Amino acid sequence: MTTATIYHNPRCSKSRNSLKLLQEHGIEVNEVRYLESPPNKKELKELCDMMQVKPLDITRSGESLFKELGLSKSDDRTDDEWLEILVQNPKLIERPIVRMADRAVMGRPPENILKLLKIN
Repeated sequence: MTTATIYHNPRCSKSRNSLKLLQEHGIEVNEVRYLESPPNKKELKELCDMMQVKPLDITRSGESLFKELGLSKSDDRTDDEWLEILVQNPKLIERPIVRMADRAVMGRPPENILKLLKIN
């Protein structure tokens, strides 16, 4: 059976819909509730590399915490610094992220997951 790992927040409708989509396609899912068990810096970097995005691209800049921390998308920070911010503040990680083998996608919209399943 094909397996996937979903980094998500079950309170988020996009996360719930992504999980449901995986299950509907018979995918065995390893759920990582990233607010309770945040990925470490190495895992986040791997996910970014798989999605071919920068850490800033998976940062929830609309969160009040983003502003409370005095962050801005135009900050002159390295990828490593953004990764550290995400590790220390997992609430800022965009969700859900779905990983299958050596590929990953952002489940926003949930239909993006179909790219991993090679259905679209």
